[in-house]
Amino acid sequence: MADQLQSPSPADWPVAPGWQALVDSFFAGSKGQALLAFLQQRLDAGATVFPPQPLRALELTPPDAVRVVILGQDPYHGRGQAEGLAFSVQPGVALPPSLRNIFKELQRDLGTPPPDFPLPGGSLVKWARNGVLLLNTCLTVEEAQPASHSGKGWEVLTDAIIAHVSAHQDKVVFMLWGSHAQSKRVLINAHKHLVLTANHPSPLSALRPPQPFIGCGHFSRAREWKIQHHGTDN
Repeated sequence: MADQLQSPSPADWPVAPGWQALVDSFFAGSKGQALLAFLQQRLDAGATVFPPQPLRALELTPPDAVRVVILGQDPYHGRGQAEGLAFSVQPGVALPPSLRNIFKELQRDLGTPPPDFPLPGGSLVKWARNGVLLLNTCLTVEEAQPASHSGKGWEVLTDAIIAHVSAHQDKVVFMLWGSHAQSKRVLINAHKHLVLTANHPSPLSALRPPQPFIGCGHFSRAREWKIQHHGTDN
């Protein structure tokens, strides 16, 4: 798989069938068309855009499989890092600080690490294939330019995805880390789903009040919720 975006065409970005109608509707509309034109313009200008598959989270986690949603902001902007899943990096890439803190809290919270912990590297593909929707709210970024594609239209699509999960799935755990993710709380039916909030896992905020990420206990709470409502912690 190439490490950067090659094509600005959604036809080259596979998604699970359950997401297709929502994705097609977005790209057929004015916001989606404007976003594709922007991506084409940036590629034509020689920009290096990550990740190679912006919709990979929707490819690996069908809507009817979603049990947990973890929201990120935008993809990693270093070459070879982003693989289209929030907080995840491609195999062989050094762990970014936020992901290192996620693994640290996972191990602290669950006491005895799960059998596959630590994961071989920082790729969270296994999580995605087991019902964890790892969704960034902006789905592309340019090399060494964080948030460079924010406000270009991706948020319209990802807001629709969050709202779709809230409306059509039952008893999902939403993990909202940091103020950006928490701003999406208005899209989620908190009477139907478990909404967990904490500071972002970045070293800048992971240990700070009001809700330190380290010690938040989200992973054990999610496991208890899944056992209670779905009969399994997988």
